[in-house]
Amino acid sequence: MKENSLVHLDNVNMIFYRPDDALHVLYNISMNLHEGEILGLLGPSGSGKSTILNIVAGLLAPSSGQVECHGQIGYMFQRDHLLDWRNIYDNIMLGLEIQKNITPQSEAKVERLLKSYDLWDFRRHFPKELSGGMRQRVALIRTLAIDPDILLLDEPFSSLDYQTRLLVSNDIYKIIKQENKSTIMVTHDISEAIGMCDTIYVLSKRPTNVKAIHSINLTTADEKTPLTARKAPEYQHYFDLIWKEMMQYEGK
Repeated sequence: MKENSLVHLDNVNMIFYRPDDALHVLYNISMNLHEGEILGLLGPSGSGKSTILNIVAGLLAPSSGQVECHGQIGYMFQRDHLLDWRNIYDNIMLGLEIQKNITPQSEAKVERLLKSYDLWDFRRHFPKELSGGMRQRVALIRTLAIDPDILLLDEPFSSLDYQTRLLVSNDIYKIIKQENKSTIMVTHDISEAIGMCDTIYVLSKRPTNVKAIHSINLTTADEKTPLTARKAPEYQHYFDLIWKEMMQYEGK
């Protein structure tokens, strides 16, 4: 494994075999996630971004190549998957229940998370009583409650309207950075990737390969967040560069 990498992929291929043919989804994918980093996977729809997450999570075995992960993984999907019949507190405790790991320490951690991220007063509410943005915060805190070393986010804001998406991405970014979680995030939104990520891997269409890697360095007057990032002088440069790359890799 590359030094200081929590996740290391080396020449990973994924082929799905069907009765009449084979679908080559990933082609020689190599990447590294470092401690404290938010890594973005940016590519067209159907390019295998979620497949990469599923391989990292151990839900899929690659057809070939090397995959190494150090630490426990927490997976946050596109939908929040909150259980309507459980209140917010009980939803957050679900992962700990499944792990049979409810202890005074884990309960104290959940209480800290709820209070730190403005959900304590809503802990006895039910999911239907919360906005879409608040539900996503609950979903993230439920994932953080099991104390993962690595977070996997699969387009966590895709179901939200544009304004809510901006605000929630700001909230989620701050939580990830404050909790110092190493994260891989899938998105097809260039602005979202630039605002959220420290490193962006630009993926081609299928069979998907890494076509470009960008380290995002923005100059902001205030602390960097997805909102302040848009005001950085470097923002438009990154946007234009990545846009051209994605159009090229999509054959446009």
